[in-house]
Formats: sequence, C-alpha cells, structure tokens
Amino acid sequence: MLNRKMNAPTPPMGWNSWDCYGAGVTEQALLKNAAFVRDHLLPHGWRYIVCDIQWYEPTAVDTQYHPFADLCMDPYSRLQPAVNRFPSSAGGKGFAPLAQTIHQMGLLFGIHILRGIPRQAVHQNTALLHTESRARDIAASYSVCPWNTDMYGVDMSKDGAQAYYDSLFDLYASWGVDFVKVDDICNTEFKPSDPYSAKREIEAIRHAIDRCGRPMVLSLSPGPAPLEQGFHLSANADMWRLTGDFWDDWTKLDDMFERCARWYPFSGGGCWPDCDMLPLGRLCVSDRHSGERFCRLTKDEQRTMMNLWCIFRSPLMLGAETGNMDAFTLSLLTNDEVLRVNQQGADQRPVRHESKEVVWQSVLPDGMAVALFNRSDEKRVVSVRADELGLASLRQARDLWSGEVIPAVENTLAISLPPHGSILLFLKK
Repeated sequence: MLNRKMNAPTPPMGWNSWDCYGAGVTEQALLKNAAFVRDHLLPHGWRYIVCDIQWYEPTAVDTQYHPFADLCMDPYSRLQPAVNRFPSSAGGKGFAPLAQTIHQMGLLFGIHILRGIPRQAVHQNTALLHTESRARDIAASYSVCPWNTDMYGVDMSKDGAQAYYDSLFDLYASWGVDFVKVDDICNTEFKPSDPYSAKREIEAIRHAIDRCGRPMVLSLSPGPAPLEQGFHLSANADMWRLTGDFWDDWTKLDDMFERCARWYPFSGGGCWPDCDMLPLGRLCVSDRHSGERFCRLTKDEQRTMMNLWCIFRSPLMLGAETGNMDAFTLSLLTNDEVLRVNQQGADQRPVRHESKEVVWQSVLPDGMAVALFNRSDEKRVVSVRADELGLASLRQARDLWSGEVIPAVENTLAISLPPHGSILLFLKK
C-alpha cells in the first residue's frame, strides 16, 4: 500500500504542449487545443491540459532554449508566467485565470517545472517565504541541468530548503494546478556516479504536494528512470519516465518493448511508469530550425504504439497540435474499447518477449486483453496458445480496432501481422 495520497488511480490522459510548441507555447495556443480536447476527446477520458517548459521566459518562441535569459519571478524566488505570452496572468494573477478557464471547460490544468531554484534568484539572493533563509542559502550551485541554464538544484540539508518547495506548491495550489511535470529530476546527469542524486528533492516535492491542500499528479522527467529506484519512485511519484524524449521513430518505439518488459511490475495502484508523450498528428509547429511535420510513423506503427501504451498502462499524453486533425489520428484517440484496456486493465504483463515478436496480456473486469506485436521488418504470423494465457481453452477473440471476430484453431490464435504491426484482442470471460 502507498503511504501517500493516490492522485492518479488510473493512468492520466491528456495533452501536452511540448511536441508541437516546444518552449514557445502561448495562452492562445493552450486554449485552442483545450477547446479541441473538450469537444472531441474529453468524452473519451482525455482531461489534462499541460503547459510545458519555459512559460516564465518572455523571449521563448520555439524548441530552442535561451541560455541565462531573464525570467519572470516574484519577490520570493518563484517563477511566474510571462505576461506577453500569458496575458491573463497580468497583475500578479499567475496561472489562476487560465486554470479557471480550463476548469470551466471540464478539463484539468498542468504545468512543467524544472527541479531546483532559479539561478536568477540565487545570483540576486532573493527572499524565500516562511523562512529567514534566502535563495543563496539553499542553492546547490554544483547541481545544474545539463541542457537548460534556468536552475540550480536545492540542497535539502539546508534550513529553508523544504520551506522553498512548500512555497512553490502553495502557489500552484492557489493557481488551481492539477498536474505538475517536474523535469531534470528522474535521471539527473550532473553526477554521473549517482544518476538518481536528486532523490531528496523528489521527497521534498512529495511532501510539499501532500501539504498544499490540493490534489496534484506528480510526473517526473526525463528518463530513463533507474529501475533499482522503482520502489522509491512508487512511494513518491504518480508517474515517471522510462526514456528520454520519445519521438516518432521506429527504433525508439521498438526499444520501448524492452523498457516495458522491465518496468511492468511497478505499474498499477496509482503508480504509472511513463512511456512519454504520443507524437501523433501535426508536430513541431513552432520549430523554426527543423520545421513542422506530421507523425513519421506508419499507420501500422502508430497503432502499435497505441496498443503498447494501452496494454502496458502508460499515461497517455497527446503531443499533437490539434487543429485540422486528420480522421486516422482522431480514430486512434477515440476508440473507447482500446482506451478501456489502458484505464481498466490489471495484472498486465508480457506473455512472450522476443526480438521479433512480443505478446502481452491484461485482465479486464469482463475478460482479457491480449496484444500481439510483430517487431520484425517482414510480414510475420504471431500466435498465442490458451495455456500461455492461463486459460483451459480458447475459442475466439475480437479485434478491438476492426471489430472482427477471429476464431482460434486448436486453442491457438495465429494472426498474420505486417512489419511493425500489431493487434489488440478482447477475450470474453
């Protein structure tokens, strides 16, 4: 049993701004995508709208970070939304007006933060709430993010360190935040001999959330999270990343089979190892360097991604810019029977895990879900026997995408799958 509040009893489902807007998302873009989620995806369980990195930097416009940029910050060392990008935050209101608008849509609001305290606060030695300590007193100046210059880590042995984190989450609670993605914390790299050296900051954030009076989902990034820390992650986080940034590339998707096979024992009961965002549809619309594109995975590969994320029970966070979404992408996101595997499955596990084929199963209230995957570059027949699934007999199964009923032969399901293809089946009790 967890010794913390269960803020995500099922894998969170929502939309995140990074894959399409990078660091340059605006209030207008968030609300446009939130309206699409409300109108088309909310009926299928998608609820979270998450504003990703750099919302506090006035000059951020795309995927590129601006080293040592001036950041928007209150007198107590806490970052604030950039008013030029989030106009409703003017007058010190922070994200409260935006969160209220999103809540009125029937949705939930999330933000991204980097662990630690702003370097700007440390250099100016600004005040902290509820403590005589100041920013410089709690900073771990040796603890820096290898890919972003905004923050120093926090030395949790110092007086005032927990008070600082408490003040952050008190602020987020006052804004109405429901989800916090904390970055540069799940697999930190500043100390190669100890890739999980932000352990005490994770615990401090957990304590701050539990004390702030508002339920918030805690998501940790980036991966790969250390498997040997699975119990610590389960005790403190609702979800945590298994990989670095996942993009629309088959080699990354194929690698996810290995990660899921290692992490499935930690999935369930309010704890969700996270395969990362779904890079579907229109991506990188704010990227001036490589330019926007549509998902580069084939349709078979996209369905394979959905099947794996759902039967593994990964959180589902859409990365697409939702304007003019094509019918195929929308069909991937609105199949309630497939999504039910993600939300209602239990005891999910790999039945067979090989280099060219993989079989997974998951228990549903009224039956069983079974996924067959062809990892090879050629057409392949993938099969599964009744005894492999713990069944005495096997008569038929139904394809959850097409609705087709597939008969078993001699207690075996054998299905021809295209290269990188898969099928998600339902076996009724």
